[in-house]
Amino acid sequence: MYFPFYIAKRYLVSKKSHNIINVITGVSVAGVTIGTMALIVVLSVFNGFEQVVTSLFNSFDPDIRITVKEGKTFDANTLPLDRIDSIPGVGESVEVVEENTLLKYKDNQQIARIKGVSDNYSRVTALDTMIVSGKMLLQQGERNFTVLGYGVAYKLGLNVAEFDEALGVYVPRRGQTQSVLLNRVFKAKKIVPSGIFSIQQEIDSEYVLLPLRFARDLLDYENQVTAIEVYLSQEAPTQKIKEKLIQMTGDDFKVKDRYQQQAVLYKIMKSEKWVTYLILTFILIIATFNIIGSLSIIMVDKKEDISFLWNLGADKPMIRKIFFIEGGLISLSGAVAGLVLGGIICWLQQAFGLVQLSTTGSFVISAYPVKMEWLDFLAVLGTVIVIGGIATFYPVWQITNRYFKDNYFKKS
Repeated sequence: MYFPFYIAKRYLVSKKSHNIINVITGVSVAGVTIGTMALIVVLSVFNGFEQVVTSLFNSFDPDIRITVKEGKTFDANTLPLDRIDSIPGVGESVEVVEENTLLKYKDNQQIARIKGVSDNYSRVTALDTMIVSGKMLLQQGERNFTVLGYGVAYKLGLNVAEFDEALGVYVPRRGQTQSVLLNRVFKAKKIVPSGIFSIQQEIDSEYVLLPLRFARDLLDYENQVTAIEVYLSQEAPTQKIKEKLIQMTGDDFKVKDRYQQQAVLYKIMKSEKWVTYLILTFILIIATFNIIGSLSIIMVDKKEDISFLWNLGADKPMIRKIFFIEGGLISLSGAVAGLVLGGIICWLQQAFGLVQLSTTGSFVISAYPVKMEWLDFLAVLGTVIVIGGIATFYPVWQITNRYFKDNYFKKS
């Protein structure tokens, strides 16, 4: 066994001459353990929330979205939809028309954004899992239906289980600038609500889904669309398919994957996670100050042992290595214990949902979500080792320098 490691291990586990030294060493290990455990638990909870938010948006956002760079609409026939659907990994493409409208139900009015989708939309989206009232139905034969976001329905006072009249959809007439008559300024159509979905507040309070044929008739469009949404099969290579679509559509179109569609949201989530990581790291740094005190006291306590080793032929670097390893063992033991405890806590939360979000209110999940990632464990372990190494360096270097400078150890 490596001699400095053997001595350092003995110093760590052996009984000290004063019981307070054992207590201080235990406090040092406990401080690192608690800090490490907190880092793992918090990072895993952030991962869990990120996974939940991503899954919610994935039920509404397509894998890839194609829009025109200039203008608002384009003719769907300008894109080779058959070639797009034939790309390996592509499930189906959906034609989409979006526009801001005025909705009217009884005496209530609300500005919302309609999203007209082609009839294959229900096959490729997971929105049916987000229905909180009614059902996911947009068209049945010649009849048209609409599915509203929870926030829009609430502001309109609409309940699909008890509604007694159709929903009015109003858009400005194309080419009509002003008139004293409302029916000349706005074009209106009626549609029957079939369901209410709840995904995320921003989406719920803005969007209303309806058939593409209804939206085109309302907006006086023929083949125009505002976007083509491309849905991929599971485990399809998104980046490769995106690159093919960029080549296929040319310079006049923008092709965005899910991350780019919600770039700001994902950046905010990542920033929050790493800012929290830095804050907890500072707390961990404070906890490692105990290592400085613990090592300093141990070196004072073992002064005569150091003198004995010196007389046996141990040189200055070897003596320093002993206490560097001692500090490393304190940090590593605390880190390993913290990682194990943090992993156990995260597993218990995943399995049993011990900590609930709230006892009241409407939530997609009832307990704090947790997702453990091995990269987080490596990052935390590396952080603890680096901080522990820095905390170890100072007392070992300073005290050994003082001992040798004062010529405390003299060869017998």
